[in-house]
Amino acid sequence: MGLTDFLKSLVGSTGDRTISFADLSTQLKAGAVTVVDVREPNEFVTGTVPGAVNLPLSRFDASALPSGKPVVLICQVGGRSAKALHAALSAGRDDVCHYAGGMSGWRREGGPVA
Repeated sequence: MGLTDFLKSLVGSTGDRTISFADLSTQLKAGAVTVVDVREPNEFVTGTVPGAVNLPLSRFDASALPSGKPVVLICQVGGRSAKALHAALSAGRDDVCHYAGGMSGWRREGGPVA
């Protein structure tokens, strides 16, 4: 199932709108998603998912999220990305999910870091 189908399956459901490491890796390789890292700039520069953009939670504005592709939010361990997800959904974005494992989980799974 592609990420767009995955996101559509969660709309109106009680799903928690998370994406697994395997699904995120597949979607990244296909160029099908944009990753938005909501950590602070000093954390972002220590390494992130290749190609990710930085929109820190401390000044998060859902209207600033990139468009054109589904968005995957990430932080360090999942808490801030969950808050950003809630804000994005509340603002009417339905093409957003988050990687609950955060950068800690991404690194632990062997994901590439830029």
